[in-house]
Amino acid sequence: MTRDDDALERIAAALERLSPPPAPPPDFDAADAFVWRPDPDRLDPVPQVSRVALSLLVGVDRARDTLLANTRQFARGFPANNVLLWGARGMGKSSLVKAAHAAAAAETPGLKLVELHREDLPSIGRLLALLRGAAQRFLLFCDDLSFEKDDAHYKSLKAVLDGGVEGRPGNVVLYATSNRRHLMPRDMIENERQTGVNPSEAVEEKVSLSDRFGLWLGFHNCSQDDFLAMIRGYCDAYGVAISGEEMRAEAIEWSQTRGGRSGRVAWQYVTDLAGRRGVRLG
Repeated sequence: MTRDDDALERIAAALERLSPPPAPPPDFDAADAFVWRPDPDRLDPVPQVSRVALSLLVGVDRARDTLLANTRQFARGFPANNVLLWGARGMGKSSLVKAAHAAAAAETPGLKLVELHREDLPSIGRLLALLRGAAQRFLLFCDDLSFEKDDAHYKSLKAVLDGGVEGRPGNVVLYATSNRRHLMPRDMIENERQTGVNPSEAVEEKVSLSDRFGLWLGFHNCSQDDFLAMIRGYCDAYGVAISGEEMRAEAIEWSQTRGGRSGRVAWQYVTDLAGRRGVRLG
């Protein structure tokens, strides 16, 4: 073997070590939910999903009914839309996705939830290759999706929204949550308009990303009545005893110290209350 042949073999071995190994065939019967982990590519099963019952999500009736109907359609093999749940923080966007999945999967077995982290979007093509052709159907879930200046990850997202040449797998639909309707800050959009070589095209490419979601479900800050109803629902569900007057006074004070009302703030109050009353949650 010549010196050149030896060098080529060492280079080939080094490149083989650098390339990620092929993902093992997933066992989709291992769980109802999975988390995508790239490098090395794998789908980690989630034995117990952290979620609340659909009935405990108060003040989001329209979004709940629309998302559940879309999820049921998809689970049964009928056409369904990608969904963007956007709006106020802590109002149950991600909780609603997980609860809708649980409700639809209980009716139609074989519906799986796959969580994809925003920073792993560049690997989405490899994930779709694993899911394509599987007998199961998959809700691909990306929580807290947004993009900042010079962030090109949004281009990877088009693979699941548009599907490129192959098309999006028929057994995959994307549900994403975001605090922003257009998935990027307003000042970034304005900056594109002012400084881009072709500003209208640059803005259109980014803003149109959210237009590729067939359903937009908006979430807004809740009223005081809804806030108190959330807390009462949690207390009743978990056996936390408290009178209406005492709960109202404490809950309003709690929301004032947090600077606002939301489902998350309601749960934080219930957690504190349960701890003081010696009640275990879950």
